[in-house]
Amino acid sequence: MYQHIVKPGETLWGISEDYRVPFTALLQSNQIINPDLIYAGKAIIIPGLPDPNLLPYSIVVSISNRTLTLLENGMVVKVYPIAVGAILHQTPVGEFVIINKAPNPGGPFGTMWMSLSKKHYGIHGTNDPSSIGKAVSRGCIRMHNHDVEELARTVPIGTGVSIRP
Repeated sequence: MYQHIVKPGETLWGISEDYRVPFTALLQSNQIINPDLIYAGKAIIIPGLPDPNLLPYSIVVSISNRTLTLLENGMVVKVYPIAVGAILHQTPVGEFVIINKAPNPGGPFGTMWMSLSKKHYGIHGTNDPSSIGKAVSRGCIRMHNHDVEELARTVPIGTGVSIRP
């Protein structure tokens, strides 16, 4: 069972959008009577997601190094080159989880899309391989198509993603 820790300024509605979970499901799973009474630091159960601490894999993204590191039980398995957000569309820093996967999303998203627990952000392939290694995306983490397909085959939904400056 995955728990999201409420950050200052977050609302239950925003959390439901970030995790693509119906608002009513959050109310029911957390036995919340008044959604306006959530507060920073409160743990909110996100139904349908496993506890990332029980999964063997985790991902660390370094924006400055433009790398995505796949870890298994804390040990480095592979380091992938990535593209990150441009100056006006910076990649968000923080702790997220992979909430779904969509093969062949088309267009600039290449051959695989993995949504992060922040609305509009994900790890995806690209139709412009020359962009890898650069700060050019609208905030997403871009990978070579063969790399993102390999990553998607390896990590389950619920895998933790730590994005660092």
